[in-house]
Amino acid sequence: MKQQVVSRALEAMAPQERLNLAEARHRECEARLRELGRRTYMTPAEQVEAADLKKKKLLAKDEITSLRRNLT
Repeated sequence: MKQQVVSRALEAMAPQERLNLAEARHRECEARLRELGRRTYMTPAEQVEAADLKKKKLLAKDEITSLRRNLT
């Protein structure tokens, strides 16, 4: 239910706003991945977090590409 509300809110946003949000998510994921990458050893929980962040970063990148294509 909550996911549907968020999806509808995103769809109602202007494409440029959605692009800005996707770029911000991508930067946040990249920053956290860099932080985790500086560690000598990652705990199992951190390894799972890194894998999840990589997936989220890729989803954000795909969304950015799609939005940029539609804006031009």
